[in-house]
Formats: sequence, C-alpha cells, structure tokens
Amino acid sequence: MFSFLKKNPPTPESKSWLTRLADGLARTGGQLSALLVPGGRIDDELYEELETVLITADVGMDATRRLLADVRHQVREQKLSEAGQLRQALAQALLKLLAPLAAPLDVGTHRPFVIMLCGVNGAGKTTSIGKLARHFQRQGKSVLLAAGDTFRAAAREQLQEWGKRNEVTVIAQQSGDASAVIFDAVQAAQARRIDVVLADTAGRLATQAHLMEEIKKVKRVIAKVMPDAPHEVLLVLDANTGQNALSQVKAFDAALGVTGLVLTKLDGTAKGGVIAAIAQAHPIPVRFIGVGEGLDDLQPFVAEDFVAALLGQAA
Repeated sequence: MFSFLKKNPPTPESKSWLTRLADGLARTGGQLSALLVPGGRIDDELYEELETVLITADVGMDATRRLLADVRHQVREQKLSEAGQLRQALAQALLKLLAPLAAPLDVGTHRPFVIMLCGVNGAGKTTSIGKLARHFQRQGKSVLLAAGDTFRAAAREQLQEWGKRNEVTVIAQQSGDASAVIFDAVQAAQARRIDVVLADTAGRLATQAHLMEEIKKVKRVIAKVMPDAPHEVLLVLDANTGQNALSQVKAFDAALGVTGLVLTKLDGTAKGGVIAAIAQAHPIPVRFIGVGEGLDDLQPFVAEDFVAALLGQAA
C-alpha cells in the first residue's frame, strides 16, 4: 500500500474486504499497473495514455484534467523522472479529490433514524437495504424495514426475504400508496423504540417528472410523522452506469436533497472512477460501496482503501 496511506494493520475481515474491492476494480487497476511501470519515461505520450485510462474508467473529463494537473505539479515539484513514480503522485491526487466524500453515516442522532432510499430500477436499492440492515445490526441497532416500492410485488417480496434473513420486521401492504406504507413504518418504529428505519421506494428514471413528484410526496409524508425526518436520503447508484450515475446524482439531489450515496456493483466494473467525477462535479458524501451479493459486501466508503484498490495496491 502507498506509504502515505498506511494506517493500522488490517484485520483479517478488513483484508478480505480490501481484496474483494481490489478484485472488483482490477480492470482499471490492471490498466494503470501496465502503464505506470518502473523505469518508464514520463513524457507527453505517457500523460496521454494515462488520460485515456482515466476517462475509460469514467473519471470524467473535468476530474481527469484536475488529476493530471495535480500529477504534473507533483512531477515538477518533486522532480520525478520515471513512470513508476507517477503511481504515488496519482494516488495523492486521487486521495485529495475523494477524501472529502468519505463521511461515515452516524445514525445515533435520532431515534428512530429514518433513512429513505431512492434510485433508478436495477441500481440495487432493495438488496442494499438488506445489507444495510445487517450493517446496523452489527452496530447493536434495532432495524425496521418499510416496503415502499408498491409498484413491484417482486420488490416487496424481496424485501420481506431480506427481513427474514436479518430477523427484522418489514412493514408492507399488498397494494396501496407508498407514502402510507412508510408513514405506518415510522409510526411503528416510534412505538417500538426502533433505532433505524430503512424505507424503500419505487425505482424511477430522473426524467419521469410525475414519478419524481410522487417520491417528493413520500418525503413530505415522512416529515408529517417526524418533522426532522427523513434524516438521510440515500441515492443508490449502479457503478456500471458510469457517467449516467452523475446525471442521476444531479437529478435526484434537485428533487429530494440527497444527503448520501451508495455505489453498488463495483465488482468487475471498469467504471469505478465515476466517484471521482461525482467528487469534481457534484460532491455528495459516499456512505457505502458494494462489491458483491453477500450480506457483508456493502461497506462504508474509505477513501484511502478505494484509492489503493483502484491502483492495484490493496493489502
């Protein structure tokens, strides 16, 4: 791992997570490793190739320009002379860009702490809720799930299955209004003194104005039960959508005031660099990232770990 990224020695559990994360980002890490080899020359051709790799990884043009400008500055200041030294310089530039997004979610400020999840169909919202339930349970928190995706019976059934796996209550209705389901869930959580409510909502495209109005209504109804809720609006993003994820961030933030992001499906994608594009164009804290289907495959976002994995240097 990079010298400036050194922290406490990783535990077996964290090392396993870092390995999985590095495996998930291996396509980009492999390209960078092949490019930034010891002994290679630092010249315009190398910078052009590095620019291509970053853009291919969906870092985006603006963030790529910022990173390359930072790298060039370090080359001049530190008098770097070979390609292998650019790995450290790029790591420093990436960490500077991404570190502000690493803000762990604190659910201890309210009881219940109401988290509303949103995103397009297929991003992994319902699966992420199941994994988040396990995450908060491990913190000693009691959890209640709200099946607010009333458009798809399959989503409700999937959430109920996650509820069984985690042994948590799921508030659901066979049909009806999503706002009513989540209203009931928050009231139930208050009565039972539950710590965390995870509220699912129907997937929708940011361009579907009428559906975006419906999800705004859900947020307003939550506030009627608890005036300061929801306490977190999490937008779930599929890493494979690349730059389209940035468009989703902008649209959902405009509609709902997104307070945190969950980036899923980093396993096998070549587009994990979209976090950098978000950091540059529309920075919102990345609360969690996911690399697989297992219950433990969603973890808090740690900028140092992500940079190390992206550059193929995870422990």
